[in-house]
Amino acid sequence: MSYTTHALQTSRRSDYVDITRSVREAVKNSGIRQGICVVYVPHTTAGVTVNEHADPAVARDMMKHFDFMVPEEHEFTHEEGNADSHIKTTLTGPSVTLIVDNGDLVLGTWQGVFFCEYDGPRSRHYAVKVVAG
Repeated sequence: MSYTTHALQTSRRSDYVDITRSVREAVKNSGIRQGICVVYVPHTTAGVTVNEHADPAVARDMMKHFDFMVPEEHEFTHEEGNADSHIKTTLTGPSVTLIVDNGDLVLGTWQGVFFCEYDGPRSRHYAVKVVAG
């Protein structure tokens, strides 16, 4: 079993950061050839998702549509001013579980792992746990 944490700095209020390379590196460094990899984001206004990473327009489209579905300027009762960020985080979720085969992530040709910031810019972190199985 292997557990690592990774820091990152987001640059905008809504920001999708491709973390595929660092997650793959964590899997490689674990030495585990077969198992699962869990990527977990311990923040209430940030999440993680798997989606296309070949075309950056996809991430921009996702952020734009999330802003359309859950606008920042709305009559929320949460007084901190980031209720939309909490809702968007619920839509993506705090974790993804990925299969590890031959010491690498099993991802589709166009898939990547994204850290999803909804209340930035901020210093953030995420955890990667690789379990043999």
